[in-house]
Amino acid sequence: MRPPRTGSPADAPVRGVVADLHTLDRYDELLAGAELVVCAVPGFLGFATLQKIIEAGKHVVDISFFGEDPFLLDELARRKEVTAVVDCGVAPGLSNILFGDLARRLDRIDRYDCYVGGLPQTRCWPFEYKAVFSPVDVLEEYTRPARYVEHGREVVRPALSDIELLDFPQVGTLEAFNTDGLRTLARTMDAPFMKEKTLRYPGHANLMRVFRESGFLDPHPVAVDGVDIAPLRLTAKLLFEQWRLQEGEHDLTVLQVVVDGVEAGRGVRYTYDLIDRFDAATGVTSMARTTGYTCTAVARLVASGAFRQPGICPPEYVGQAAGVADAVLADLAARGVNFTVNVTALT
Repeated sequence: MRPPRTGSPADAPVRGVVADLHTLDRYDELLAGAELVVCAVPGFLGFATLQKIIEAGKHVVDISFFGEDPFLLDELARRKEVTAVVDCGVAPGLSNILFGDLARRLDRIDRYDCYVGGLPQTRCWPFEYKAVFSPVDVLEEYTRPARYVEHGREVVRPALSDIELLDFPQVGTLEAFNTDGLRTLARTMDAPFMKEKTLRYPGHANLMRVFRESGFLDPHPVAVDGVDIAPLRLTAKLLFEQWRLQEGEHDLTVLQVVVDGVEAGRGVRYTYDLIDRFDAATGVTSMARTTGYTCTAVARLVASGAFRQPGICPPEYVGQAAGVADAVLADLAARGVNFTVNVTALT
């Protein structure tokens, strides 16, 4: 594997362009001269934007949280000889890369559990939560049914369900609940038990269930004094200001990936723990660090040719390529994003 190219942001030939993606039928002119595209649009724009990028024949690394099946674009990407890495954030994303790497190295994988959450470092009533990216996408996590795998079969649960309490060093007790973060893994990986849960401070899930069950997260418009208003859009508008990090407020990211399997004929458990915090030196939020740096690490690998696989490539495909997971982890470590890895024997 060739090493990823390095360089400071000043070395990159970057220019700003303002464009209304809704009005463009094709992106050929918009993307003329680009070697690779990083797609980071809100989820409701994600699938259509990704499709037009692929139609333009550009390699792409995507972190949009869209609900459509990305494999619907697989044939198009193969025909265009485009490597399209999707869901390439922290989880899904980095967690999938770890899973794919272990699937390549272990004899068998029996269980995959992922717990992830971006949180404010200081808890403040009533939400005890801050969003540093699109609030619409956060709320989408609370409404979209969650899929996971149990006894080899896909099971669907309501979002915000099956709340459990977990303790994390340096952070304390967090609650974990179902969201649709497993995504492509349910289709691409062969393990009888797989689940992903979102982490928040205790009490947040039930509060958001009240919002959902009361209709405030409904995307369908309702008439209010003769005006059609989508409750979800209004709720997102109101919550965005309350969820925005204010001056002096900082965030953190918690990620735990636990994989049980068989290695060299013996039962083994790999546990990856990441606790990352706001970088005061650069002013970069932890969620931007863990999500954005994962995306750019993979983007560098694709741009350099170190990873190329025509078609739709979820991050687990990236992790299954020899040496790529190590390159991504090294890229993150160089930016201060570090895992603690524990390997224990299972009896």
